[in-house]
Amino acid sequence: MSQHSPASPASPAPHAAPASPASPASHVDSSFRPATTVVAAGRPAREPGAAVNPSIVYSSTYVGDETPAPGQLVYSRIGTDAWVPFEEALAALERADQPGLLFGSGMAAITAALDLVGPGAALVVPRHAYHAALVAARVLVERCGVRLRSVDIADTDAVAAATRGEGWDADGGGPAAVVWLETPTNPMLEIADIAAVSRVAHSVGGIVVVDNTFATPLLQRPLELGADVVVHSVTKYLAGHSDVTLGAAVTSDPDLYASLRRRRTFGGAIAGPMDAWLALRGLRTLALRVERAQENALELARRLVDHPAVLAVAHPGLPDHPQHALAGEQMDGYGAILTLCPRGGAAAAARLTGAVRLWLPATSLGGVESMIERRRRWPDEARSVPEELLRVSVGIEHLEDLWADLDQALRVSQER
Repeated sequence: MSQHSPASPASPAPHAAPASPASPASHVDSSFRPATTVVAAGRPAREPGAAVNPSIVYSSTYVGDETPAPGQLVYSRIGTDAWVPFEEALAALERADQPGLLFGSGMAAITAALDLVGPGAALVVPRHAYHAALVAARVLVERCGVRLRSVDIADTDAVAAATRGEGWDADGGGPAAVVWLETPTNPMLEIADIAAVSRVAHSVGGIVVVDNTFATPLLQRPLELGADVVVHSVTKYLAGHSDVTLGAAVTSDPDLYASLRRRRTFGGAIAGPMDAWLALRGLRTLALRVERAQENALELARRLVDHPAVLAVAHPGLPDHPQHALAGEQMDGYGAILTLCPRGGAAAAARLTGAVRLWLPATSLGGVESMIERRRRWPDEARSVPEELLRVSVGIEHLEDLWADLDQALRVSQER
């Protein structure tokens, strides 16, 4: 890594954090399309009598010798073959040159990536983003003197100015070390121009981290657009069944990979073998799930636009979305998240979530089941998010069943 120098803890002793375990023989051809890669990647070595699927490996430690070789398994907090198949598959999907890094939760991956910001450095963040990520960023301000620059991530000029430090004399000015992007943002679905922001960040020696949870690597591959690190809440679309809590980070830069891996090793935020196996199994159907869910989402958004109980609806696939054209250029689909604001404010939104029968009033997203939630019920959610805004994660159920339930709940929301 030539121009980037993220802060990192002291290098461990050679035996403490060996290189990532060797991946199983890959069945992934670089010409494969993502829908094929999710099925083919992370398989055991292809040989007579071999299992088609990787085993679930339970072992906290491994037999060793006096001087472990690089890549040799030593202790499961440092590395375990239970993670390798998923990490190989994620790297193939994101087109990364380094293995993926599986973490114990999405926030563990986010925290590790945020920790790349050195003490006193500047960090550019979206005005709207996953609220827990913004809370973690504010902790860096309090503990490490990080200078936080919050901007409208869809305004590329504003992001560029904050990245260069232009107009930020009050915080000491100077270029940002890290630009943090969510695109689409949570929950407002704003789209950032990853390529343009990456060019600006690199011109001043910074790096770009993209939370790709909403889009998934099927619809958007930030590393190909110039980003340096991609993070995921694996809990959401990648695993896809609302039954594991995991996160991941991926990069092509060997130095950034080493820094992130050290943070996982010494932070201890690791994945259990069963969760890693379930995530890989869920990944196999990612293409089918995303295709069905985003088809449902776009059609629901189109219908909601004309619903008398709806004040506003947003989805990147709607022509009136402010970044509709950019989403069409940058993404291979518009995703399965939409937002709607019912008429009648927060009270109407609460009546709606209380009236759904098929939709689940729950706080996650990206599962096979459809979920709906009023985001401002959380104290840390940005005040600029409308009180009545509902984040809608569309699943794979039959479209007409989803519509019938949402329609009746919207009608209930208007009752006084």
